Amino acid sequence: MKEALTLYELNQLVRETLELEMPDEYWVEAELSEAREVRGHCYMELIQKDVFNNTPVARASAKCWKNTWLKVGPKFEQVTGQPLHPGLQVLLKVYANFHEAYGFSWIVTDIDPTFTLGDMARKRQEIIRQLKEEGVFDLQKELEIPMFAQRIAVISSENAAGYGDFCDQLKGNEYGFVFHTELFPSIMQGEQVEQSIISALNSVNERVDDFDVVVIIRGGGATADLSGFDTLALAENVANFPLPIITGIGHERDESVLDMVSHTRVKTPTAAANFLIDNLSQVYERIERCRLAVGHYVVRRMEVEQLRLDKLAERIPTLFSLVKTRQEAHLDRLCQRLSYTTKALLSEQTYRLERINHNLIPLKDRLLTIQKHRLDMLAQRMEALDPALLLKRGYSITLFQGKALRDANQLSAGDEIVTRLEKGVVKSIVESL
Repeated sequence: MKEALTLYELNQLVRETLELEMPDEYWVEAELSEAREVRGHCYMELIQKDVFNNTPVARASAKCWKNTWLKVGPKFEQVTGQPLHPGLQVLLKVYANFHEAYGFSWIVTDIDPTFTLGDMARKRQEIIRQLKEEGVFDLQKELEIPMFAQRIAVISSENAAGYGDFCDQLKGNEYGFVFHTELFPSIMQGEQVEQSIISALNSVNERVDDFDVVVIIRGGGATADLSGFDTLALAENVANFPLPIITGIGHERDESVLDMVSHTRVKTPTAAANFLIDNLSQVYERIERCRLAVGHYVVRRMEVEQLRLDKLAERIPTLFSLVKTRQEAHLDRLCQRLSYTTKALLSEQTYRLERINHNLIPLKDRLLTIQKHRLDMLAQRMEALDPALLLKRGYSITLFQGKALRDANQLSAGDEIVTRLEKGVVKSIVESL
């Protein structure tokens, strides 16, 4: 039967071999794929990726015990401005450790923050270079803050103190300006910053006509995680946004790429509010200057016009006399023309009347002769129709109620009728018909 080792004995042999063969500490470059703090200790997962296809070519676990982590962790955050998180390139000082029960891991004794800071700067410069090649790095700077920028789209965490400070500063401004703000909630720390802010920008873009500017703000200081603001996708979205974007993400030490491509970068949310208030106050002062200038211009113009009127008033008597003389001469000429025209018309009409009168005399005589002949004819006809002639011939006329009676049916018993003869009148009473 072959002699066999127990698993514990084999692992113990591995540990002893490592302790003998690798007793030193080593500086190692790696990328963090995971970093978590448990009961004061920091547990990390390290990877190395292929430079051509990003495929991991090496993996290892690392641990930083509490007594060491309490020193290197705060130092790393202070220098880099952010805690350890996945995606960071780090330079770790480690030694090999193998435990019979827990297996192999690297034990971290130190972290060089300047290496990570340099890698962050390199990535940032690469993003800036790409944005400039795309021609979008300065697009926001070409936009203008509207004169009356009062409709503000705010991208921030809903519960962030910085958002409350921003709103309070706007509401309590000394000028009494009224601002209308609308919050588009976003995650402002951690790995989801990029996608969260881009989603909020898309929501604002759907209602772009409702707003004048966009403000991206967050509270917190240099210890917060700022890596989410140094991404190419977020920078491209901000650079190409159609409204001016003001950033106040609460850190002073370094500008993020987001700050660089935005229209205006301020230090804090309160400073962002003051920027908007100052913009409106400058507009107000400009309006006030225009008001004063217009008032001054009106007063000056009135003075000039008053002088002009005074000069015209001084010239009025002379001008009136000249005009009066000219008009009187004009009236004299008109009167002469009117007199001459009147005389000519009277002479012409007199001659016309004389001609008409000369023509009227023979016409009058002819008309009188015609009318006298007509009257003679009428007189003859009247004589022929005279009733007296009929009476002389033996005819009589019966009258009833003063009118000639033509129909006996018009009479009734008892009616009185009068009969006229050539000589005399006979009255009769109708007894019966």
